[in-house]
Amino acid sequence: MKDLKYALLVILLAVTCFSQQLSAAQPNNNLQAVLAEIFADYNERQLRRDPIEATYRGDHRFDDRLPRASTAADLAADVEHDQQLLAGLSGIPTASISNQQRLSLGLLKYELSRSVARYNSGVANYQRMVPFNQMYGLPTTLAQLATTDGAQPFNTPADYRRWLQRAGHFPAWVDQTIENMREGIASGLVHPDIIVDKMLPTIASLASEKGSKHLFYQPITAIPASFSAIEKKQLTSEYLAMINQQVQPAYAKLYRFLRTEYRAKSRSTVGLLALPAGEDYYRDAVAEYTTTTLTPEQIHQQGKALTLSIFEQMKAIKQEVGFAGDMAAFFHYLRTDPRFYYTSEQQLLDSYRELKAVLAPRLNRLFLTVPAADYEVRAVEPFLQKSAAAASYQQPSADGSRPGIFYVNTYDLPARPNFEREALSLHEAAPGHHFQVSFAMEQQNLPEFRRWAFNAAYVEGWALYAESLGTELGLYSDPYQRLGALYLSIWRANRLVIDTGIHHYGWSRQQAIDWMMRYSPVSDTDASAEVERYIAWPGQALSYMTGAVKIQQLREQAAAQLGNRFDVREFHQQILASGPLPLSMLEQKINRWVQQEK
Repeated sequence: MKDLKYALLVILLAVTCFSQQLSAAQPNNNLQAVLAEIFADYNERQLRRDPIEATYRGDHRFDDRLPRASTAADLAADVEHDQQLLAGLSGIPTASISNQQRLSLGLLKYELSRSVARYNSGVANYQRMVPFNQMYGLPTTLAQLATTDGAQPFNTPADYRRWLQRAGHFPAWVDQTIENMREGIASGLVHPDIIVDKMLPTIASLASEKGSKHLFYQPITAIPASFSAIEKKQLTSEYLAMINQQVQPAYAKLYRFLRTEYRAKSRSTVGLLALPAGEDYYRDAVAEYTTTTLTPEQIHQQGKALTLSIFEQMKAIKQEVGFAGDMAAFFHYLRTDPRFYYTSEQQLLDSYRELKAVLAPRLNRLFLTVPAADYEVRAVEPFLQKSAAAASYQQPSADGSRPGIFYVNTYDLPARPNFEREALSLHEAAPGHHFQVSFAMEQQNLPEFRRWAFNAAYVEGWALYAESLGTELGLYSDPYQRLGALYLSIWRANRLVIDTGIHHYGWSRQQAIDWMMRYSPVSDTDASAEVERYIAWPGQALSYMTGAVKIQQLREQAAAQLGNRFDVREFHQQILASGPLPLSMLEQKINRWVQQEK
């Protein structure tokens, strides 16, 4: 029925477009309405494809479902649908629609084009055969939802039963995923062995316990006091059955497959270049995560230039603090002196919570408004700590029932320097990811798919740009905190070099680690985890610096053209208020705003 509705909308759109002469002076209300319905239907289709995304948004209609583990036929059907819709949208005259709808139409066409490009390059099929890794994927996402501290609600008996149904679909997902990964084995499209070795402990931790000791029993330990004794007893029985008969056996099956079958067939190489059509895969990944036409060669050279420039700034701080040795000795000092590290998990968490309170009243210096949604600081869950990044962010719900979450990794405290505190908080929380996500979410005038869109170069670029706002917000007064900002910045410049080095130039894991440790005071733990992240997630690491450089360029150009009329608060409003856009579309939008202001 949904496909038929799309077809009818496209036909109606075609009739509307070609049966009338559309005039910019007299917008066609029928066309506007048809577009609005197409945007809404596209959003609905995306949520049905990924019901967990709906849960994270605060849309709880699909809390009893899981995303499917797609077959090759599923992918072909999806891309055929996207091609048909893209063809139907291609002839729409944009002169007769509003600026916002023009942006919405452009973004929808971009997303559909990327879907088709991913399929044609083979990337979509490759991702089907390597559907999760040591950091991200359904096995760990499902476990996070089970903790009761995340997006899945556990407030009513109906909530508890929806989770029973959702978790009950996991065995079928595992079965199809194993079949997909076996296809990958047959095609030579498999994870590197070092990535599989990182995946195994996490899956093992979810396969090793049963009954009340399993992570998925946590909802029962947190069952609301308002539930009747009969409800508690029945739910306890049903959850134990779900764990012992469905979830734990499914994790155990996945673990056995990874350990006994998949690990033996995994590859010793680390870059995409080693795969059949790997060069095509990587060029598509570059386009996906940068939303530009930059080549791997251009990005690699840009990364080297940025790395060396930031390194010189770090040298200047070494001289400022009076350290007498060379940079290698300075980095060793930063990695080993106890003054730069937390003594307890609680001290680390309290440090970030205190910074949040300090920063909150200063944000109006650079922003016209702040998001209504709040965020809180939490430790990364224990089962994820060993493979998780230093920090991450989880979006709030649209209905205000759940705040955003700034996760900090408290594992291996000697690898968590306190001098990165200010820059890391600016990136993950306010005014970084929390502002970007919440601003877009709260724009009720935008179509749903734009409010929740994800363009990595915009999203990660904004967060890295937000780190550069520390001085204007009264932070970075301590030279070591400024060093921390440079440390995180050179980390992202290194990513341009290392990601392209691994996947385009054939670097080894050790070459990548050596480059990172040569140019930053990163610990062995973080260097290894980061390089393994780039190995498992080709191209994603390019998005940060690519997006930040573009946003900074747009700010400098706008300030130069507007002179005294430039208001950085209005500039930030223009960047954030339209939701995540490909960088080319963002540049066009800011250029239009500058011309209007002039």
